[in-house]
Amino acid sequence: MTRASWLFFRFLDILLALLLAGMALMVFVNVVMRYTMNSGFPLSDELSRFAFVWLTFIGAVVVYHHRQHMGMETVVAQFGHRGRLVLMGMSDLMILGCAVVLTHGTWKQLPINASMSAPVSGLSMAWVYGIGLFTGTGIVLITLERLFRLTSGRMTQAEIRGFGGEMEDLYGTSGKVKAGERGE
Repeated sequence: MTRASWLFFRFLDILLALLLAGMALMVFVNVVMRYTMNSGFPLSDELSRFAFVWLTFIGAVVVYHHRQHMGMETVVAQFGHRGRLVLMGMSDLMILGCAVVLTHGTWKQLPINASMSAPVSGLSMAWVYGIGLFTGTGIVLITLERLFRLTSGRMTQAEIRGFGGEMEDLYGTSGKVKAGERGE
């Protein structure tokens, strides 16, 4: 991974942590204010919902980049090297199609969302739902890079094994660890 890519995903990790912390703080303050003063900040309700949307969509790109999304490792593990490559290619093509649909749909919906504003903050709803452009584009770019490496033979053996659920040792034990096992 290049330094720029590493920095970008590190920035996204920090942004996700800040969104989560901000969301938790806003909800906590509102709960305390409602309990103690019988009132709250309507703006914090709205902003915490927006933060949750952004957290989910940005998190989808980060999780996809790290290959931590849900998969069918039980099925893929039944195939050999060549079968896993074929399944990886098919999976990436389906993901690419879905991400293109997400990006295109968000782009078409953006003018409608831009014409509406949030009820409390008055923020354009394009700021809320426009995050689909980031998510769709991010997943498209990651998938295109993976497909390029797959078709050019640059996919590492560790990635192919990982696609089948064989994770590298994360817990300091000896040997390979299957998905779902901790090797204890």
